[in-house]
This record gives sequence, C-alpha cells and structure tokens, in this order.
Amino acid sequence: MRKGSILALGLLWAAQASAQGGDPKREAMLARAKAAEISDAWTPAPGEPLSHFTVAYAKLMCSAVFVSGMDPEFARTTLGDGNALAAVAHRAKANMPVIDRVRREVRVTTKGGLTRTARYFGDQGCISIPEGANAIGFKPEPVPRRLPNAASTAWPMGDRIAPGAANGLDQARLNAAVDAAFAPDDALTQAFVVTWKGQIIAERYGPGANAATPLEGWSMGKSIAASLMGVLIQQGVYTLDQPAPVPEWQKPGDPRQAIRIRDILNMSSGLRIRAEQDPDYAYDGGYPDHWYYYTGNNAFAYAASRPQQWPPATVGRYRNTDPVLTNYLIRLAVEKRGENYHAFPQRALFDRIGIRSAVLETDASGNFLTQGYELMTGRDWARLGNLYLQDGVWQGERVLAEGYAKFVSTLAPAWVADGRPVYGGLFWINGDGAMPIPRDAFYMAGAGGQYTIIVPSHDLVVVRLGRFAGVRPGTASLNKSLGLLMALVPPSQ
Repeated sequence: MRKGSILALGLLWAAQASAQGGDPKREAMLARAKAAEISDAWTPAPGEPLSHFTVAYAKLMCSAVFVSGMDPEFARTTLGDGNALAAVAHRAKANMPVIDRVRREVRVTTKGGLTRTARYFGDQGCISIPEGANAIGFKPEPVPRRLPNAASTAWPMGDRIAPGAANGLDQARLNAAVDAAFAPDDALTQAFVVTWKGQIIAERYGPGANAATPLEGWSMGKSIAASLMGVLIQQGVYTLDQPAPVPEWQKPGDPRQAIRIRDILNMSSGLRIRAEQDPDYAYDGGYPDHWYYYTGNNAFAYAASRPQQWPPATVGRYRNTDPVLTNYLIRLAVEKRGENYHAFPQRALFDRIGIRSAVLETDASGNFLTQGYELMTGRDWARLGNLYLQDGVWQGERVLAEGYAKFVSTLAPAWVADGRPVYGGLFWINGDGAMPIPRDAFYMAGAGGQYTIIVPSHDLVVVRLGRFAGVRPGTASLNKSLGLLMALVPPSQ
C-alpha cells in the first residue's frame, strides 16, 4: 500500500510509525512538535475499552444491516480485523452479534457477559445506546427531502442518466479502468462511480450493492462537516479567520480563544487527544480518545473540554477533535437561529445538489458524528465531489462561500511545516504525489478504502467505496484504475 493511502486510512498509522524508527524527517517532525508543546498532560477517555470496542462492533453491524441492507454474515466477515474501532470485540472478545429485526437493533455480548446495543432510528441511522440504559437522550425525527422523483429527473439532480457522456473516450479502455477497480475479488469494492465534465461515464457495484445503496464513508464525512461549514460561511454566519465561538472556551484567559475556525478545519487546532494516526503513537491496550468520539455519549462536550497541547496553526495532526468541533459549531449556529438541527444538512446542502440518500448518524445526545459515521450512495458522494469541482456553485447557484473550495484544497500551513504536504481543510491533497493523479487533486478519504477524488485539471470525480476487510487489495486496485483513467481522460481545455 502506498504512503498516501496509509495517511488517508489513518488506522494503519501506528504500524507505519513504529516501522519508521530512525527516519530523520520523522524525528525532526517530532522534535519540532516537542519544542512547541505547551503541556504534555493527558487523561484517558472515560469507560472501559472493551465496552467501547463492543458497542462500536454493534453499531457498525447495525448500520451495515439496517441502513445499507447487507446480509449480516457478509457484513460481519467483511468488517475487517484491521478496523481499529471494533477489532478487539470482532476478533476475540465477543460472541456473535444478535440481529434483532423486530427491535431493529444489534446486540453484542462479550464473553464476560457485558452486552452493548446499537439501535436503528430511521433518518438518524444507528445509534449506540449508553451502557446500562435502554434509551437515548433526544427524540429522533424524520428528515424531509424536498426533491423531485429521482427516476424521472435528469442527472445531476436526479438519476436519469443521459447517454453519450463518454463520447470521445475509448470505451474499451474505460471499461478496463472499471474492471481494475474491482479486481481481485478480495478488494471488496462495493461502488465505483466516475464523472467527467459533470456527467456519469462509468459505474459499477459489488455484490449486495446497487446505485440506491447507502454505503459507509468513514472519514469522508469530515468533508461533509467542512461542506456544512462552507454553507454557513456563505450565509454570513461564520468567517474562516474568526476565533471559534465555543462556549466552553469563553472564560477570561482561556488560551483556546486563539483557535480560529480556519485552524480547526486545517486539523491544526493544537488540542490534545491520543490518536492512532499520531506519528509517535504506540498502542498500550487502552482506548484512544480519537475513537471515543464514536462511542461516548456526548462527542461535542468531550471535544470542547480538550486542553491545549500546541499553539494553534503550529502543528498538524489528524485527530477527530477538529471535525467534531466543526460539527459543534454547526449545531450552535443552526439552533441559535431556531432551526431544526437534524434537518439542516438536507435542507441547506443536500436538497440543493440532488442528494437523497444521506444518513448522518449521531451519538446518544443527537450530535452528528460525521467524523466517520455517515452513509451515502456512490452517486451522492459523486454529487458532493462535483460541487467542489464546480467551485462550490451548483447549476448557477452559489452553495459554498466564494473561495471556499480553494481553501479546502490548499495545503494547511502547519502540515507543510511538519513536512507532510497532504492535508487541507478537512480534505486530503495529493501534495506529495503519492497517488497517480495530479498533485493539485484533492479528495475525501475514509478508513477501509473510501474515496471521493476531485481532479480539477481533468474535470474528473472518482468515487470508490468498499468493505474494510478489502482495504489493502482495494487500495492497490484503485491506484491501478486511477492510472488508467488519467491516461485516458484528456486535460481540461
């Protein structure tokens, strides 16, 4: 697997870091961070690690079965031992998940007798039930979708695909690029969608999936959070350079008041947690709080409580705190206006660009967890990619703030200073040339091999979604497919 994929997938970072002992660039990066450090104090996330692993296993199975409609055995066997959130419970510490179709929930019981549950709540997807409880802390509600019938509406606002979009391209070579994305079988590719000049030119789905199947995006959801922030900036609610108005930071003298919204989007707030993607991370059998944001009961409160490790805009680290805080700021703004928070993404973004399938899952407090818990169809991920390809404008209407697409696709200064030119504004960037696409290409990326890749120089968007167990061969097959596509599709005029 190439270096860029490991960075994007994140969950393999610890293994990579341990293998890099003696790397001068890595040592210089760590020394730079140490010199800038304000405090090295850290306290572990609350709760027992096994309980967290177990409810993560239940939640992932719940989403696969009740949101994506997968066969339970297929979902279980393709979850992947490398899936850090649920690996402990999945491999050895838990009994088989119980799929309860009457209660629409999944229960996992450890060999020690602890049972953790995730339950399906319609448009809020599957939610982890707090340990020892049988309910969540908010009332789930349907999310209205104000869009015309997809089957009778032309792409991109609907799913009626016009023929001839690939005219001018060699069809046999295009087919070969699609074939490459699905080979070998153990790549477990579930969806592959390619658009050129805004039109679908290639599309295929794996076993049990089709164009209407919402599939997990993992950390591609960070880019959804960025998009919702881009909408609010366009509406004049926030600006990139304002200090982030997090209520918990407003006491006099709190150093976190210096953190700008820009710093949070750049993954350089400087807030301390432990994440397996940290270059000096070593697994000690505990539960990193990077994962706790998925399995705790109130992600926003936890993120707002994190102390400062470095000054903002100084060190770049891939940590869930920053996208969680982005979502917190979104909720604060929406509810301050008296609007329905859970309906806001659909009304303010998805309805405007033809997305119908989005399921943004929450914690037990109703907070969106789009740092990794969200599902959409391959076509809907392609729609979101095309919004950025079009500079945040959709059919003549500006959806994202002017210049926002440029911001998210520009290398974050703190990451460049670290010697890692790969991250922008909750989007990855091919700044190190690790992917066989132009260096200015940028992309959403999620654990397990989820990608939505935007290549402005070729008017191209490529979506690849797959099951976690196929990540290694799947990433290799994606790279081969991308190479074929770049040789086939001409540069923009």
